[in-house]
Amino acid sequence: MSTTRFGRAAALIAAFALAATAFAQPAAASESTVYVALGDSFTAGPLIPDQTLDVPGCLRSDHNYAALLAQTLDVGAFTDASCSGATTADMFAPQGTFWGTNAPQLDAVTAQTTLVTIGIGGNDVGFMDVLVTCLTKGLLDPLGNPCEDHFTAGGYDELRARISDVATDVAAVVEAVHDRAPGAEVVLVGYPALLPPEKGCWLKATIAKGDVPYLDGVNAELNEMLARVGGDHDATFADVYDRGHSICASRGERWVEAVLPTRPAAPVHPNATGMRAVADRLAELLG
Repeated sequence: MSTTRFGRAAALIAAFALAATAFAQPAAASESTVYVALGDSFTAGPLIPDQTLDVPGCLRSDHNYAALLAQTLDVGAFTDASCSGATTADMFAPQGTFWGTNAPQLDAVTAQTTLVTIGIGGNDVGFMDVLVTCLTKGLLDPLGNPCEDHFTAGGYDELRARISDVATDVAAVVEAVHDRAPGAEVVLVGYPALLPPEKGCWLKATIAKGDVPYLDGVNAELNEMLARVGGDHDATFADVYDRGHSICASRGERWVEAVLPTRPAAPVHPNATGMRAVADRLAELLG
């Protein structure tokens, strides 16, 4: 081949290579995962190191399950809008905290979003307030079921009624995500087990022996509601309910801290081990 022909061939090959690169770059960018996490304290991770400073009152950790999942999936963009104390209403409206204001969490979801995880509903039911009530009553009647008696007086189960009512609000959040990001995969993240199915561990959480199965049943019912909402509204449900890792488990096996935490985390909230376990389950679920 002459020098001239060789030069022309080299130039042609270079031109094709340049064109291929130019076409490949937009395709790679369009496949990047744009991940948004929405949720309450069981998503945010209060007191788990390190706490972010954008909205300090949200008590949001940079090692919560959402942040860990973003690292595992190596996403193209990640926004954590979660905030401790959030309810379904705070998905749509600003949430005031003891130090600052968190924007409506749904503001973080856009048409470019490709993955959304949602961990919400517990505060709508008032589960943490319920636990305070039950812990207090358990101090006075450790072998009875004073909490169950309180919430089922007159044959009406107040907590299960609350869970049923909240289903509509959770569904509205899922549909709002679909409206804002029609192409996004949506995952409803369940709540971890706080107690075993029976007996409990009075020294770690002063829940009366007879109230343990009742509260475990309420915890399970909350997750069952979330699973139903997910199935009805085109969202995947992530089941992270494992009684072997409740507050009554050993220190190394515990995903949720007891009333007096032994590791950095808010009382009766996930610790770093629990956040890692949830992130791993989500990563497996998402393939």
